[in-house]
Amino acid sequence: MRAIEVREFHTPASGIFFRAARRLLSEKTPFQKLEIYETASHGRVLMLDGLVQTTERDEFFYHEMLVHPAMMSHPRPRDILIIGGGDGGTLREVLRHPVRSAVLVEIDARVIEACREYFPQLSASFADKRAEIIVADGSRFVRETDRRFDGILVDSSDPVGPSAFLHRKAFYAGLKRCLRSNGIIAAQAGAPVFHLRHLRRKRAILKSLFNFVFYYLGPVPTYPGGLWCYAFLSDRIHPMKRLHRKTPKGLRYYNWDVHQAAFALPEFLKDQTLV
Repeated sequence: MRAIEVREFHTPASGIFFRAARRLLSEKTPFQKLEIYETASHGRVLMLDGLVQTTERDEFFYHEMLVHPAMMSHPRPRDILIIGGGDGGTLREVLRHPVRSAVLVEIDARVIEACREYFPQLSASFADKRAEIIVADGSRFVRETDRRFDGILVDSSDPVGPSAFLHRKAFYAGLKRCLRSNGIIAAQAGAPVFHLRHLRRKRAILKSLFNFVFYYLGPVPTYPGGLWCYAFLSDRIHPMKRLHRKTPKGLRYYNWDVHQAAFALPEFLKDQTLV
């Protein structure tokens, strides 16, 4: 069988490619193009609108760094909200902690269904009795809910298509309304190599809403530039105040040393007034 070459362009002249043994799924959902490929180098690869969302080989970098800096900074994270994250990886990491409830709001039911079938190591988290899966527009859920959360994790795609609103000020103001007074928000923010302007604009917006706004970094080999940026937001909790709580078992990347290092931004980001 002839191999399929799968490409994602990060710029007009560069990007990443995979040689896939087969295409497991390709369809247009009501919201986006959904594709899943089987590759020798990265296992199964999930793509939305031609952009890599997760691979079996390196998903733990992203999911652990989105979740654990916030979860390990909160003294008692009981109720957690996840916006996006239809593959189940963020939910899996949240459920490593002794939370009371974890609500996942994903706009595209087909992403959830496809990941149940093709990414069971991620989507097994959906069956946990603490998990509640809601198929809905995350921004609408945030506007209309009267529930309050200790932690909110924004596992969104890039600011295009159905995820565009999840990067705007009105959305983050809505998230703050859903947050308990000592709550924490963690959100994926983009590639510092390519998205400096976006990160600078976003920080200004976030600083107008929260007392503590920190960007932190972690590697994701298959994402643009290989280095990914996240935002830590809170009115009361500083991310460098260590809680002497055990790190969950089974992690492959995150630990307290990594936590501290992630918030130490390199000079090229400091020069862009991201601190």
